[in-house]
Parts: sequence; C-alpha cells; structure tokens
Amino acid sequence: MLLLDFLKSGIAALEPLYPTAEARSIVLMLCEAVIGTKSYTHIVDPQYQIDKKGEKPLADALERLQAGEPIQYVIGKAEFCGRSFRVTSDVLIPRPETELLVREAVKLADMTRRMRIPFGKSAEPVRVLDLCTGSGNIAWSVALSVPGARVVGVDISEKALEVARSQNFSQELKEKGALAPTFVAADVLDTEQEFNFGSFDLILSNPPYIMEKEKPQMRRNVLDYEPAIALFVPDEDPLLYYRAIARWSQRFLSPEGKGLTEINEALGKQTLAVFDGAGFPECDIVTDFYDKNRFIFYMR
Repeated sequence: MLLLDFLKSGIAALEPLYPTAEARSIVLMLCEAVIGTKSYTHIVDPQYQIDKKGEKPLADALERLQAGEPIQYVIGKAEFCGRSFRVTSDVLIPRPETELLVREAVKLADMTRRMRIPFGKSAEPVRVLDLCTGSGNIAWSVALSVPGARVVGVDISEKALEVARSQNFSQELKEKGALAPTFVAADVLDTEQEFNFGSFDLILSNPPYIMEKEKPQMRRNVLDYEPAIALFVPDEDPLLYYRAIARWSQRFLSPEGKGLTEINEALGKQTLAVFDGAGFPECDIVTDFYDKNRFIFYMR
C-alpha cells in the first residue's frame, strides 16, 4: 500500500472525530511511531510503499483511533517540554498548557540553585515536591533541567507511579549530572500523614480540578479513556485539592519557598482565596498564552 493512500484513508476515517488538520497530524504521528516515516515522507517520496509487515499494525492502531482512543495511548508516548514521555491509560496525557508551569518552576529552581553556588560543596540541593505527579512529566522535566535538584513526586495511584518510575531518561541524567526523581505513594488529600522528606524550596502540582458539570463540554477521547481520578472533582467541593495542597505547603514549604499549582480557569479567584487564607499572602494568578487563568504562584 502506498503511504499516500493510507494517509488519505486514515484522515478520512478520523474526520468524524477531529477537524481535518488534527486528523492529519494524528495519522502522521501514527505512521512515524509504527513504521518510522516522517511528516514529509509522502511529499518527498509520493511512491513510498508501506512494508507488508507494517500494514496490520497500522490498521489495528487506526481502528483504536476510530473508537476515540487518544493517539498518545495508541503509540504509548506523549511529547512534553521537548521530551518523549511514556504514557498509558493509567495516567493523564501531559498538556501543552502545563509546560508554562514547568518553565516557571525551572526558572525558580535554577535561581535558588545559583544563589547557593557560593556555598560550594556545603550548598544544599534544590528540593522540589510534585503533588499528583501522574506520569511524572513535571517531576522529570524539573529534575532534568536543574542539575542536582532533589525531586519527590507523590501520587495515590500505584499504576501511575509505575509509569512515572519507568520513564527512561538515563542518558540525559548521565550527561547533565541530574538526579532521577523519587516517586512515593501517598494520598494528597490526607494532609496530616507522616511524610519524612523534610522541607522543599518549591512545591508544584497539577491536581484534578474539572467539575463534574463540565463533562458535557469535553471530548469523548478524554471522557472515555483518560483516568477520571486524575481529572474530576465533585461540583459541591471543587477546591478540595487546593485546600490539601495549601496544607501540604504549610507543613513542608521552606520559609523562602514558593509554590505553583495549575487551576481551573473558571475558579481562579476562589482558588487564590484558598492560598491567601492559608497564610500565603503573596499569591497571584498567572495566565497562559490565551490569557486564561492557568496556575497560581504563592509564597509565604
């Protein structure tokens, strides 16, 4: 089969679910993952033939996509902050919007690291806590970007933690002299539990924050395939995770530490009030590329 023919039929098969441009992007991603072609292969080589042994894996994968399964789960990986992360249906697919939080976190963590350089070998490492870590995309991104940082990721799901621990960045760790994050099973909503990891310079989180009543606005590929435990909060108490994060921060944020947590854009002021009321008077809502409320920055 010609690659060009598969692309045409694949795009047509996905157009009932996605806009044409997105359907095209998904099919190109599929071909790159399964048979190793590039996004331009069909252009520079219109007669490119798909090997016989590649036809069935492509057909099977396309069938999963037609059922609504996200491309990231089908190919087993998602791009985030310029890196490829392993993902399964046990973890949320990393979103581009969360990259903004990571960029700010890296700036803050690296600033702390540089301030401690004059202390030489006696300098304390930058310590970072990532609550509701999921695939570990935030924890790993910070750890790989701030040499020597000690990062701890927390999640209630053992299956999610298995995915987080399985991320393979061994070569980059070696090249940068970075340390792999430590991943710990704990319920973030249990705010008074014993947690013997000391204090942290930076506390990060992308917790569940979508209200149940917002489900009708969401795509089927999210509702049917991504883990509900990582997405939704009850309509009657949509801020429960933020109260918990604020309490963790009261307990474990160092005196000069800072926090960043992703939020529901519709609940910006209410979420800000949670942190202000928890003793973090220096807190602000940070907007994203589309001027939407994206995360809260807070410090003591």
